[in-house]
Amino acid sequence: QVQLAESGGGLVQPGGSLRLSCAASGFTFSEYRMNWYRQAPGKERELVAGISTSGRTNYIVSVKGRFTISRDNAKNTVYLEMNSLKPEDTAVYYCNAQNMWPSYWGQGTQVTVSS
Repeated sequence: QVQLAESGGGLVQPGGSLRLSCAASGFTFSEYRMNWYRQAPGKERELVAGISTSGRTNYIVSVKGRFTISRDNAKNTVYLEMNSLKPEDTAVYYCNAQNMWPSYWGQGTQVTVSS
């Protein structure tokens, strides 16, 4: 079965760092664009970062220069390095795998940035 398993979330102080991981299985990872979304309470889910099958990356403006998405096809894993975290980064972060038609979602991992 298809699985996307996020890990690495937690509580961190403003200015701190976290590294999220998403381990994928059950599909051909290298053929999917991988994305990180997040959803804060009461807000719409938003695309934070994406990485194409060829390694091209895109970021929402608010995280540019602070977050880095990467993928390791040999490990079927996508990462999100988050630095200089701000309280407004607090959200549940979701891993997403996207092909032309199929789209898969992880269960999410909570990131809380608070003093």
